[in-house]
Amino acid sequence: MKTPVKGVFNGAFDTVDNIKISPFSRAYTFSDSVYEVVPFFNSSAIAFNDHIKRLEFSANQLSMDVDLEKIVFEINSLIKSSEFENGYVYYQVTRGVDSIRSHMHEPELAIETFGYVKAHLFEWKPVKVSVCDDIRWGRCDIKSTSLLGNVMSMNAAKLDNCDEVIMHKDNLLTEAGASNLFFVKDNSICTPALNGNILPGITRALLINELKNHDIKVTEDDFRLDDLSHASCAWLTSSTKGLAPISQISNLESNLDIYHPLYKKSEEIFNKKFLS
Repeated sequence: MKTPVKGVFNGAFDTVDNIKISPFSRAYTFSDSVYEVVPFFNSSAIAFNDHIKRLEFSANQLSMDVDLEKIVFEINSLIKSSEFENGYVYYQVTRGVDSIRSHMHEPELAIETFGYVKAHLFEWKPVKVSVCDDIRWGRCDIKSTSLLGNVMSMNAAKLDNCDEVIMHKDNLLTEAGASNLFFVKDNSICTPALNGNILPGITRALLINELKNHDIKVTEDDFRLDDLSHASCAWLTSSTKGLAPISQISNLESNLDIYHPLYKKSEEIFNKKFLS
């Protein structure tokens, strides 16, 4: 029998099966909502404040007035009430529910909140990827639930037995479908610089900071597909992947070593700090 998923909706804790959401919720009609995925290990949230700050930034960009104390309480409550040592909380904030679907939302809508908690194994897993055009909207620095471009690209890649995609705009690398990209070229660690086309990943920032603490330089700059093609190693970072080495790029000539010393060192530093 399936274990019920614990969740919270507008302050009420229940199983997800019992939560009912209006079809006029703007999350449903317009993706007028933002979200965070907060990982926890040994029952302790990883970079909790960073996730809350990013959620606040995303909400502010959409002019949503959010109750951060309530959000913090609900996410912590979901972690504490779960029987999982390791997992994540998905938490979403929506502008509210219109009386009828309309592009221009009604004034003074009540913010709608929803979250749930799931177990998760932080396992070492090499991934196969493909490269694709970045067809997303121009404000990918906002962690919006509007992810149709990502969904289309990742499901197309799935037909080629890929686990992820690496996106580019006119050959300029941006990020992966649900991750940030790192690679090693000329024995240096590189990652695309942040801009409106890239979500400022929490795990990305944590890794860069820890590498800096160990006197390992990371170059943040504009990089192209040709740079990735000549990389000796590449990996993805995200809240649920941690560090995932790329074993193969299906549609780009490359020769990647998933055991490259700089990757292994990065993984060792990250796991020792956050997953041990």
